Amino acid sequence: MFGRILCAFIAISCFLVIVQAGVFTRNLEAARSCGYEGCPKPDPKKLNIHLVAHTHDDVGWLKTVDQYFFGGRNNIQKAGVEYILDTVVDALRKDPERRFIYVETAFLWKWWLRQNDKIREEVKTFINEGRLEIIGGAWSMNDEATTHYHSIIDQSTWGFRRLNDTFGTCARPKIGWQIDPFGHSREQASLFAQFGFDGMFFGRLDWQDKTKRMSEKSAEYIWKASSSLGKSAELFSVALFNNYSPPPGFCFDILCQDEPLIDDPKSPDYNIKSKLKSFYDYVLEQGRHYKSNNIILTMGGDFTYQLAEQYFVNLDRLIRYTNKIYGDKANVFYSTPSCYLKSVNEAGKTFPTKTDDLFPYSSDPHAFWTGYFTSRPTLKYFERLGNNFLQIVKQLAVLTNAGDSKDLELFREAMGVMQHHDAVTGTEKQQVADDYARLLTDAIVRGEKIVSTTIGKLSIRGKPSAARDFKSCLLLNVSSCQPIEDSKTFTVTLYNPRSHPVSTYVRIPVKGAGYIVKDYIGTEIVTQLIPVPAPVSQAPGRTSKATRELVFRALEIPPLGYQSFFITEKDGDDSYDEITRPENVSSIGGDLYDISVDDAGDVHVQWKNMDLRVVQSFKYYQGAKGNNSEFKNRASGAYIFRPNSSLVHDFSYSGFHKFYKGPLVEELHLIVNSYVSQVVRIYNGEDKIEFDWVAGPISVDDSIGKEIVSKFSSNLESKGVFFTDSNGREMLKRVRDFRPTWTLNLSEPVAGNYYPVTAKISLRDDAKQLRMSVLNDRAQGGSSMKDGELEVMIHRRLLNDDAFGVNEALNEQAFGKGLVARGVHYLVGSSLKDLDAAASKEKSLALSLALKPWVLVTPVENLTFEQWQSNYIMQVRGLRKRLPPNIHILTLEPWKEDQVLLRLEHLYEIGEAAQMSQPAEVNIADLFMDFDVVEVRETTLGGNQWIEDKRRLQWSSETNEGSPDLGNSRPQVRILDGAVNVLLKPMEIRTFIVSFKSLPSS
Repeated sequence: MFGRILCAFIAISCFLVIVQAGVFTRNLEAARSCGYEGCPKPDPKKLNIHLVAHTHDDVGWLKTVDQYFFGGRNNIQKAGVEYILDTVVDALRKDPERRFIYVETAFLWKWWLRQNDKIREEVKTFINEGRLEIIGGAWSMNDEATTHYHSIIDQSTWGFRRLNDTFGTCARPKIGWQIDPFGHSREQASLFAQFGFDGMFFGRLDWQDKTKRMSEKSAEYIWKASSSLGKSAELFSVALFNNYSPPPGFCFDILCQDEPLIDDPKSPDYNIKSKLKSFYDYVLEQGRHYKSNNIILTMGGDFTYQLAEQYFVNLDRLIRYTNKIYGDKANVFYSTPSCYLKSVNEAGKTFPTKTDDLFPYSSDPHAFWTGYFTSRPTLKYFERLGNNFLQIVKQLAVLTNAGDSKDLELFREAMGVMQHHDAVTGTEKQQVADDYARLLTDAIVRGEKIVSTTIGKLSIRGKPSAARDFKSCLLLNVSSCQPIEDSKTFTVTLYNPRSHPVSTYVRIPVKGAGYIVKDYIGTEIVTQLIPVPAPVSQAPGRTSKATRELVFRALEIPPLGYQSFFITEKDGDDSYDEITRPENVSSIGGDLYDISVDDAGDVHVQWKNMDLRVVQSFKYYQGAKGNNSEFKNRASGAYIFRPNSSLVHDFSYSGFHKFYKGPLVEELHLIVNSYVSQVVRIYNGEDKIEFDWVAGPISVDDSIGKEIVSKFSSNLESKGVFFTDSNGREMLKRVRDFRPTWTLNLSEPVAGNYYPVTAKISLRDDAKQLRMSVLNDRAQGGSSMKDGELEVMIHRRLLNDDAFGVNEALNEQAFGKGLVARGVHYLVGSSLKDLDAAASKEKSLALSLALKPWVLVTPVENLTFEQWQSNYIMQVRGLRKRLPPNIHILTLEPWKEDQVLLRLEHLYEIGEAAQMSQPAEVNIADLFMDFDVVEVRETTLGGNQWIEDKRRLQWSSETNEGSPDLGNSRPQVRILDGAVNVLLKPMEIRTFIVSFKSLPSS
């Protein structure tokens, strides 16, 4: 067992702030030249033109991460990141006036590992002098629609840590640089603010929105990103004038075709005056659309600066001759986004505010970038599964004092790559998607070793030589668990990564006729055998011999702990079989529901305890073929969702259905046609309906691409309003055919109403005080196209490219056939008369999909339960006391030496519930088993700055409405009588570096 915690606090002074060597050290010399202090001074009487030399280096897209870094496969795209960094360093060396920014820590770190000491010292000098500035700083420039906030924080933290450990405080990012993601979320802005950032820049926003903002000079605004967190979640945001490209005619890279600046008057190609006239006209035009006398020009693009000197020589000339010819009115200089932001801040202007987000994004009247919300559904699920397992690996590394490791580092890095805006989005080439899957598979396999070792360490009672392997079932999505395929006796160990006890139903693929399952105290528990659904057992590539699933319920799995179950196949003759047989009944549903199927294959659900009726059905849109020759001929593709009409098509019901009823679960197995099916489940004692869907291989024999949706039609009056989550956290109101900040002219009525659904989509009927919610297990696109309806897109197979760069159709295949995807939706009905019950139910279900108990199996032939129990501990808990029900441990991971990174989060928004939305307090000193707290220090959200050192630029809004600083810019840790008490307010996430002293086991 973990043993008893010893509250051996010698004195309160052990908690006092102690500056440790090597942690957030300050380089006083560098502080005079890096950061805002090192920025060039703008001229208040002139138009200040900030030239930002930058490169946008996708961490995979048309080529894999390694191909981009090393410059491989240049027949696909001429790009080599190591040459960019090599030549930029050389160019900076030549002229101290030059500046450059870099964004993707994944590539920077890969390059850094290959440099000698001389280059490393030179790069550190450039950073300390503010000439090489790190912007963004996360492992990758993450997407904002299909990413979960948990993974955004993780990958940002890892990038920040690499920068901080390697370069010190001068490399700490202050600016979000989201120039390429396809729409922007409010939660991303909130996270940036909580990282301590002063602002963010982005390139893509809806063309109608941009037109209006440019005309009103509102392209710079204060984003009020959380009504719960107030000022601490406000972020100054900048919509760039020309996306992230240079002015037309002024790209001087080897990838560009623009003419260089030729300043030899004797040359027949001399062009200084004509080029400078064009340049000056352009900057004047840009300046007319922004409030201050500062403008930013992004001098770079995708994989530019592979021959940096060529670009810099022309920028040198551009600066020199513009200042010479137009110097009475213009001031041109090398700058950075942070220096631009500082100049705008000092200009003392007031700015408009924004409270919604920037979804959906359309680049023209017929190109809504809403298809990628669903593209590559299996990769999206794999990424979510990766985050689930990564948290378990990190937690167990802490709880067993295993510390950090190379395998854990590589797991963090693989998940960081997966957050890239051409990874989890599904907008990459197929060979790149395969490589992402390879990277994550390798990382999970490495993580398995850590988990097996750590669970073994926790469980063993005797000598280490008796340790067993605890293996993961990584193919449960096809009802296969290879490690126990041929075992008649095995254990199932469930690790719970959540912060509260979890009771859950477990499904283990087996092939036997009956099983005895004993819990950790030896009690034989109720089981049920259900046949593996035919579409799953026949899935392409499945080789498992398992024909059924063993179902049992695990009760109260401890938080950050585990429970083990001892399972033995029963002996019996050939006629013996406990499998649940189909029943000749017309419905299932237990005490809460009545669930049936009509002649069209649609599922009807009637709640017995409220006036709610839902019909679930599968439909499909036909993808527009289009030749992309003009806007109205845009094809539906990896990025773009564009049906060929607003009509959603019915499937011809050519299948069948069966009902199964047993003591634990009632199931409806429904086959709609040859490539769409599902199992509808009601578990005993659980207030949710599970829709376990399978889609694929989608038929394209008719040469028509198809986009499949699961539709939930209810009797609720929603009045055009529905709600979707923002990166799995706060909910946002959506109104059909409407945008809060401009008058919408909608040419694509379906695609233009689609929004990202990372965790949940809901609608409500205020008169009935009812809410219907659909929760998902991966990012998907969703909408409410009619009152009372929700639809969620589950799979897409298309035959045309949408002409946004991928240059191949989204026509995924696996095992020689079209891709098969399997997933889960939870359908939940709630009464809003009890907000706490409704909110806590949905919050718990969302967590159960994001952080599932992890299944570990161990074959144990020739052992009895008594023998196993005498040698192995079958239940272990990681927390000493229960946390408040509205508080969750978001992060527990090894940090440096004896330190641990701990994040606590409040799960509820202000007003989301009554009691659950109240502040709550946690005593960190009394939280974990087997550890004595030595020191606690709070940091910003990214773990790279002490909270008391956080200083952010202050901005004035045009409306002067005050936002309460509900998040507290400098919250305190309260220390009293040996307790380290931390108060969390609604939606707060607080981050701590905790020093532990492990205690001897008792």
